[in-house]
Amino acid sequence: MKDEKAPAALQVVVLDGSGKEWARLFANQKDFKTGSKGFYANGKINNPDNPAARYQCGLTFTLIGSKE
Repeated sequence: MKDEKAPAALQVVVLDGSGKEWARLFANQKDFKTGSKGFYANGKINNPDNPAARYQCGLTFTLIGSKE
């Protein structure tokens, strides 16, 4: 399966429970080694209330049914 109407990238906004923004990441289209298609984003995120606290983030969006 392919999604012909999918954009080249997605913008992902990371918010805490109160709606405060922690980061913005871009997830680009990716063909995964498994054969699936989708989007992938990764990066480092700082806690806005504690800049010394850094988090590493990896995020995948897999198109259901895209693996042949």
